[in-house]
Amino acid sequence: MVMLLILFRLLSLLPLSALQSLGRAGGRFVFALPGRYRERLIANARQAGFDDPRFFKEAAAQTGAMIMELPRVWFRSQESLNQVIDEQEPIVLQAIETGRPILYLTPHLGSFEMSARHRSKNRPMTVMFRPPRKAFLEPLMQAARNSAGVTAVPANRQGVREFLKTLKRGQAVGMLPDQVPREGEGIWAPFFGREAFTVTLPGKLAKMTNAIVIVAACERLPKGQGWRMHYLRAPDVLPDDARAQASLFNEMMQTLIHRFPTQYLWGYHRYKRPKDAPPPPDHDHLD
Repeated sequence: MVMLLILFRLLSLLPLSALQSLGRAGGRFVFALPGRYRERLIANARQAGFDDPRFFKEAAAQTGAMIMELPRVWFRSQESLNQVIDEQEPIVLQAIETGRPILYLTPHLGSFEMSARHRSKNRPMTVMFRPPRKAFLEPLMQAARNSAGVTAVPANRQGVREFLKTLKRGQAVGMLPDQVPREGEGIWAPFFGREAFTVTLPGKLAKMTNAIVIVAACERLPKGQGWRMHYLRAPDVLPDDARAQASLFNEMMQTLIHRFPTQYLWGYHRYKRPKDAPPPPDHDHLD
């Protein structure tokens, strides 16, 4: 753990452009290898209407850049924040002025680690994350994600309770809305024309706390120039039906993804069926 922490801190000293270039090269290398990652990236991108081999390679490169920029984002946060362009900030400021809590939904798009750090500059934010599969990585993730203004909680019942407390205090929370939920915690809803098991927690929390829902993403700019924020605010009156809520949030995510599509995490197993989950309406197409 100590050695890994030292390595990440050393990597953070490199220029952002160098880290991202290394990541892009690594991403292209991994994509060139035969395997499930390559197959899934191509299949998911094609499902969304992207069928150019150059698109697949660039999407893999952007995934590598996302991974390699993490040391800089985590351990040189202020310098990284100084490189964020936020031309759409009035959307957020108007929401803050209402005095209502805010629920940020940040998909696996661009630098989702930067999104929470940037938004915590206005008010403290609590974010939900799923602990890493490798237990030895958890202390590193905790040290990196619990930064000034940001508090990380696990994606379990304890985390949900913390979210409720935070929202009832009128503060902000953030979560990944396109992470496949565990059984019993989601519903099938369309995502790029195919049913995907989608988390229902955002709609429940928003209804319970009168929170404003904002879908946010942080676009990676070329040549290490930094990042640009994007936002979409959900209607103040959300549908009552869980599937309708999930479909709405999926549509909003699709809108943001289309703005810079190669930066979506197409290699993620978005369409998998969790254990004990009911079959999807289009079960004939399930992996």
